[in-house]
Amino acid sequence: MSSRHADAHAALWPRLGLTVIDGDRTPLDLVELFGREIPVVLEIGFGMGDATAAMAAADPGRGYLGVEVHTPGIGNLLALTGELALGNVRVAHGDAMELAQRIAPGSLDAVHVFFPDPWPKARHHKRRLIQPSNVAVLRERLRPGGVLHCATDWPEYAEAMAGTLDADPGLRRLPAAPHGRPETKFERRGTAAGRPITDLRYERR
Repeated sequence: MSSRHADAHAALWPRLGLTVIDGDRTPLDLVELFGREIPVVLEIGFGMGDATAAMAAADPGRGYLGVEVHTPGIGNLLALTGELALGNVRVAHGDAMELAQRIAPGSLDAVHVFFPDPWPKARHHKRRLIQPSNVAVLRERLRPGGVLHCATDWPEYAEAMAGTLDADPGLRRLPAAPHGRPETKFERRGTAAGRPITDLRYERR
C-alpha cells in the first residue's frame, strides 16, 4: 500500500470502512452506515475505485457502498473519497456475498457488478460471481424496480451471465441503452485487447 493509500486508510477507515467477516449475519443498518436515509447502490468489486468515486461525485443523492477484497483498491477509493470530499461513499473489505447476506431484502436501489473476474477456464466457472444462487440473493436485496447492472469484456461470460439473469423469475431484462457509467481500468484493458464490452441491466419485478 502506498503512503497516499496508507494515510487515507488511517484517516478515513475508522469512519467510512467496514470489515466483512465470513459467517457474520448481523443486520447492516444502511441508515446508520451513511448517517442519513438515502438510496444505496452496492458496488461489487470496485477495483481501484476510480469509477465508483466518479459515480458518487456525479450522483450525490445516492449512497455508494463499495466492496472489494484487494487492499490497494480499498486504499485508493478511500484516498479519492477524501480528496473529492465525498460524503456518500462507504468502503467494505471482504467477500461481497457475505456482505450482501447482511443487507435487508428490498433495501438497495441498485447493484453494480462491473468487470468481475471471468474465470475463463471451464473448471473454474463455479467461482464466477454471477451464479443462480448469488443472483437470487442480490435480487432479493433490491427494492422492486431496483436495477442489477453487470458489465464484462468476455463474450462467453456475457452469454453465460445473460442466460443466468434471464432465467431468474424475479428479474426483467431492460432494453439496451447508454450504460451511463465511467470507464474502468479493466474495461480499458479489454478494449485495448479488442474485446467487445457488454452491459446487461435487469430490473427487479
